[in-house]
Amino acid sequence: MSSVALARIYQQSFESRPYYTLAVTNGTLNALGDVVAQSVQLLTNSQRNEYHHSTYDPARTVRFFIFGLGMGPLIGRWNVFLERRFPPRVGRPTDNSRISISGLTKRVSSDQLLMAPTGLAMFLASMGIMEGCDAQHIRGKFKDLYGQAIIANWQVWPLVQFVNFRFMPLPYRVPFQSTCGVFWTLYLSLLNSAENVQQDRRDSMENVSVSA
Repeated sequence: MSSVALARIYQQSFESRPYYTLAVTNGTLNALGDVVAQSVQLLTNSQRNEYHHSTYDPARTVRFFIFGLGMGPLIGRWNVFLERRFPPRVGRPTDNSRISISGLTKRVSSDQLLMAPTGLAMFLASMGIMEGCDAQHIRGKFKDLYGQAIIANWQVWPLVQFVNFRFMPLPYRVPFQSTCGVFWTLYLSLLNSAENVQQDRRDSMENVSVSA
């Protein structure tokens, strides 16, 4: 299937069921990011002759799909809000009107100062809940991961979102963000998985200490 035909199918689906389309698209691309992350982990463990978590975990991919499914419509509504609050063009929105650099800057700033921290917090909390973690372990995720993840976010996403808000039509902003987000999901998936391994090790050491 050509990219033009795929874009046409997406556009038709978006026009008839916008939030359903955003949910499925975002969920699918989120799941893809985790599949890539697990493939990297399996390859790395194989090369290092490590057998911890050496099999593909479909439940983990499902968790990423569910998270993306829920975030798609939320990001879609957020983009609509930014579109109305900070118009992309000066004056009447026509193809010949001048781009508002101020509007674009305010969009990117709002996105990175409001949505990015909120979305990251929702990711860590959602993953913790779906993994069956208790409140102590979820707090541990936030303590260990939130700071480094939000700093990494601010090093990458402002430029991506500037391109997104500047060049992508509103219906395609979530798919564009999700496509770029495959690599971000890869990063988050590896980060979250490494944290789970660290928490398991700490729990094992605590259990040994208690037994002793």
